[in-house]
Amino acid sequence: MKSIDVDKLILRLMRIREAILSCEENYEPMIQSVHPNYQYSVRNFIRYLKLRTFELREIQEELSAMGLSSIGHSERYVLANIENILYFLHLYQGKKFQGKYDLGEHPVNYFRSNDVLENNSTRLLGKSNQSLNTRIMVTLPSEAATDYELVKRLIKLGIEVARVNCSHDTQEDWEKMIAHVRQACRETGQECRIYMDLPGPKMRTGPVKMKKKKKKKKKQINYLTLHKGDHLHVYREEILGRDAQYSADGELIAPAQIAIASPIQFSDLNVGEHIWFDDGKIGGVISAITAEYLDVEIVRANIEKGSKLRAEKGINLPDSKLNLPSLSSDDLSFLPFLTEQADIIGYSFVRQAADVIALQKQLKNYGRADIGLVLKIENSDAFENLPELLITAMRNPNIGVMIARGDLAVELGAERISEVQEQILWLCEAAFIPNIWATQVLEKLSKEGVATRAEITDASMAARSECVMLNKGDNMQETVQILYNILHRMEAHQYKKKGTLRALRVAEGFLSKKNLPL
Repeated sequence: MKSIDVDKLILRLMRIREAILSCEENYEPMIQSVHPNYQYSVRNFIRYLKLRTFELREIQEELSAMGLSSIGHSERYVLANIENILYFLHLYQGKKFQGKYDLGEHPVNYFRSNDVLENNSTRLLGKSNQSLNTRIMVTLPSEAATDYELVKRLIKLGIEVARVNCSHDTQEDWEKMIAHVRQACRETGQECRIYMDLPGPKMRTGPVKMKKKKKKKKKQINYLTLHKGDHLHVYREEILGRDAQYSADGELIAPAQIAIASPIQFSDLNVGEHIWFDDGKIGGVISAITAEYLDVEIVRANIEKGSKLRAEKGINLPDSKLNLPSLSSDDLSFLPFLTEQADIIGYSFVRQAADVIALQKQLKNYGRADIGLVLKIENSDAFENLPELLITAMRNPNIGVMIARGDLAVELGAERISEVQEQILWLCEAAFIPNIWATQVLEKLSKEGVATRAEITDASMAARSECVMLNKGDNMQETVQILYNILHRMEAHQYKKKGTLRALRVAEGFLSKKNLPL
């Protein structure tokens, strides 16, 4: 059995403590630069960032073996946790330890930290109408502009944030949606915040030529089909997308084509770089670049039937360094409306601190520095720069983070998304910043009426966030109800990374049985 050298363990923890305190002192000017709402948050955040520069696995294992609280759950009270551990390790040796504060007197401690996170969440997302820690956000469909009863039913079911996606519909539609939400809130007595996304410089596919309507199909077909090995020409000009064209003998006359709706410059791209469509469902490699189009060889598509590519689907270029503005011309034109109507603005495709500063200046110019500001983490730059983005955003009085897992998975690779979303959750918790769990939550259930087992498991993970976003679908109302039930069950067992240790009926049931077979 491995013996634990307590003296060595204390020495290692003391060095970590000293490094944290030194780092905090070095960053004091930055700590003082944030809004008063986040002075507490940023101080703990700096401590946490320093803590996570150390290799902690062996230390945590030894602490667990001694039955002491490990440092694995200390996101919201870093220094207090380390000093508490040191206090008990010294006590184990019959010695005394005097930390920066007396035991239990840390201003950034376990109990206070719960209140701070809840206050930050309530300021951004509103006071919850439910008994849940995790609010539910729903993306309003186009019908919400004309169907008031639909909006009212959703609010009565318990949604607490209504998302208006400014990449779709018109300003007149948005105004009607918002009016319906406000009216429903008045009639039900429930609160529901309005969240509006700035579209950002998102790249999307252009329009696609309508195919002939099949007799048994009610809707017209407007997609092009791509198979692995096909070539697709992606045009910078507005052309109508269509399938590849073949001669009567089956010879290829012209490859499939589609436009890219974006201010992207082809000079920013290089042959060999990857290009992904529709949240990574279709993938290709740029094989040639001309003045008019990109020649893309498809390397990922449905093997049997090919994959369908429709209009207004997202395009990602994870290998490319794009010179795109942080605020697009559409963003700037939408801001007057958003600052008047929205409670929360989502900042799409933010990459660096300078982007945050640019939007902060705009909001200040409109007299709305107080508006809720959510940074959407949806590219590799945003993830790598997240600490700097958060601290810069803390100059505003009301902020949050959205884990936009669709674009993020495409940018970083699907195999990394589990690891990355965990890290974002940890960083947000350490900074006391509410986060929104987004993209494809219960999507099959919402669109087709049947949830996969994987979807249910994924939705249960959302209980670790302060808000979870559902996209629009034909079965939204049922999806909201099921999500509420999942969150209600999970929150009884878990808060953030910690199990709450609720009594288990399965354990009680077994131990209450008599005459068990032995």
